[in-house]
Amino acid sequence: MAPYQVKTPWWLSNLLYSKLIWRMPPEDEHAVYLTFDDGPHHTATSFILDQLDKHNAKATFFCIGKNVAAHPAIYQQILDNGHTAGNHTHNHLNGWHTKTAGYLKNIVKAGQLIDSHLFRPPYGRVKRSQANRLLASHKGWKIYMWDVLSGDFDTSISPAKCLQNVLNNIEPGSIVVFHDSDKAWERMSYALPHVLEYCTKQNWKLKALPKG
Repeated sequence: MAPYQVKTPWWLSNLLYSKLIWRMPPEDEHAVYLTFDDGPHHTATSFILDQLDKHNAKATFFCIGKNVAAHPAIYQQILDNGHTAGNHTHNHLNGWHTKTAGYLKNIVKAGQLIDSHLFRPPYGRVKRSQANRLLASHKGWKIYMWDVLSGDFDTSISPAKCLQNVLNNIEPGSIVVFHDSDKAWERMSYALPHVLEYCTKQNWKLKALPKG
């Protein structure tokens, strides 16, 4: 059994971390929200952008600051294509293993390259004290989590299993996590085109997460 849950349990989103956003309310237009963590990546991000363009889809990219510094042209392409960028810390920090002051400082450092008040904690691991401090630091901050985890980072599962993780759980309002990284490439590159095709057939809009 994988050491993570593909579908976020209700008690986590509603009880322990209720200030964080885990899913969007289903809308009349039946939108779903694909997100991509850890980029920009020299190969994966460009592939994702091409696939999204084929389906007239918009998405949100939670970028690592040091990767934006390494690939500024790809980061700019994300923005030029009409997608939304978010902050994923500068060095992919695990909040559980980082003191709050240092964690917030790392977010600010990433923010020098990523002009966004959307944030997602790497590994989904953030202390409530860190989340509360971030949200209090600026009224525009939003911390987006997810309700469907594709598992594309899990090298023990097949690309087909990654796809099924998404198709078995996605619904209007879902926030889905993929990754633009070396580790996720084999599974993400297989699953994403099928997920986009499935959502298109369901007549679901594919939207970026709201900035405000």
